[in-house]
Amino acid sequence: MTAPGRARRRSVLGTDLDAMTMREAVAACVDAVDGGGRLTIGVVNAAKIVNMRTDAALRRSVLDCDLILADGQAVVWAARVLGHPLPERVAGIDLFVELLAEGERRGYRPYFLGATPEVLALLVEEVRRGFPALRVAGARDGYFPAEDSALVAGEIADSGADMLFLGITSPKKEIFVRDWGEATGAKVIHGVGGSFDVLSGRTRRAPRTWQRLGLEWLYRLLQEPVRLGPRYLKTNGRFLLLVAVGLMRRGRD
Repeated sequence: MTAPGRARRRSVLGTDLDAMTMREAVAACVDAVDGGGRLTIGVVNAAKIVNMRTDAALRRSVLDCDLILADGQAVVWAARVLGHPLPERVAGIDLFVELLAEGERRGYRPYFLGATPEVLALLVEEVRRGFPALRVAGARDGYFPAEDSALVAGEIADSGADMLFLGITSPKKEIFVRDWGEATGAKVIHGVGGSFDVLSGRTRRAPRTWQRLGLEWLYRLLQEPVRLGPRYLKTNGRFLLLVAVGLMRRGRD
């Protein structure tokens, strides 16, 4: 379907982003469910923008989404300094929660795909506690082989889910949406990455102050320095370099 933000797309470091607010993104999802359309949502942060430049499959699957939103504050800042401002950050986890609340109000049925069985069970428990009137269509962990993707998509379709949330790492998440999203029958498909871990209580999210300052990555790094240190050093450094090159090109133009 044609996303309402498409007319206001901004090209940021070679990635087209929809210049939408959270309210507009939620409204687009409501229109998709109520209108019988299908809306796929991709969210990008600094690391994903860097990885998309060398991973063709990831890039194609993200750019094929109907909505592409700035998940990271660093992306919003980069868009501003490069002369392609976005109205605000639309974090994937925040959109996830907003859609759960909207689903409870409107009777939409979500399906949760991803994480380990233990985390998934905790997530469903927390969702039912936080949104008691929400009708959960189903849930399945994300540890399935690629050859079972058609079977998984069929199970989601049989559940009658209106919204599909994928807590699967990139690029597996984006590739599943690209190849099997339509087969799931879900009207809204949102890849939420590590949000299952956060909402389940398994991982702590950065405080609001850290989020506003664009330091969520640092908060995560302090929690898992050994695992995340090398990754952040590589992707954050490359992202800053891309912004610097973009500024130089803008100056020449």
